[in-house]
Amino acid sequence: MSAHTHDDVDWASRLSSMRRLDALERESLASVATRLTNDLPADATVVDVGSGSGGMSAALAAALRERGGGTLVLVDAVDELLAAALEAARDAGGSTVAVETVVADLGTAMLHDLVDGADLIWGSAVVHHLPDQQLAITRLADALHPGGLLAIAEGGLEARCLPWDLGIGEPGLEGRLAAAREDWFRQLRATMPDSVRMPYGWGTALRQAGLTDIGAFSYLLDHPAPTTQAVVDFTVERTTWLSEIVEDRLGDGDRAALRRLLDPAGPDYLGSRDDLYLLNVRTVHCGWHR
Repeated sequence: MSAHTHDDVDWASRLSSMRRLDALERESLASVATRLTNDLPADATVVDVGSGSGGMSAALAAALRERGGGTLVLVDAVDELLAAALEAARDAGGSTVAVETVVADLGTAMLHDLVDGADLIWGSAVVHHLPDQQLAITRLADALHPGGLLAIAEGGLEARCLPWDLGIGEPGLEGRLAAAREDWFRQLRATMPDSVRMPYGWGTALRQAGLTDIGAFSYLLDHPAPTTQAVVDFTVERTTWLSEIVEDRLGDGDRAALRRLLDPAGPDYLGSRDDLYLLNVRTVHCGWHR
């Protein structure tokens, strides 16, 4: 049975969209995985917390395979996602990478009780979904071997997929969707049981967890128009999801525009456009347990 998730998001229903993004990020994630594993010891143990649909799990498994092997531990609270990540990691890691899974709620579980030390812990867009973000980071840091690295992908620049003027409703719809999503997330955290504010940046949080040599880097996801069907499908799915979670925060005009844009049988359907794209910047924050 899946462990509890604190944000009450139905992550299993998001699996197809997450897999689409994994495919679009494949090259970028491979580069990040290679960078993070370059200085690890031989036969390293890597933990992917909040492994999701397995895009980075596969990249980390492939990076370990290239280094001669190792152990990859996948941690997630949702059974369906963990199964997808396990399949992706096993396919990429081959016979030299041992892949293990742990079903756990990182908001309450102590990772060092579940994993016998890690040389690298990776977490992408997972800590901000936990009630006490600083405590979560401290617990992740506590699960590192001496000399181990904690890398969390949090923040960056919001994804953009739509032209500013879609010809339907008022221009700037995507910006208003992004603002409404920010407000939705603010309320989600404010109403999350046992939520604790973290009024400082991710690098400071890593430092407060006792890590050193704090640093960060960003990677770009750039699929310009005219683009592929995969980007079109991702954009339609993402816009549909955004429209569902922020509908009550939008004006009547934007809601009406979205109904037209997301109607596959209508003349204004997003999926029929040739000017969609995907531009996104993700930031990875790193700290070492020296």
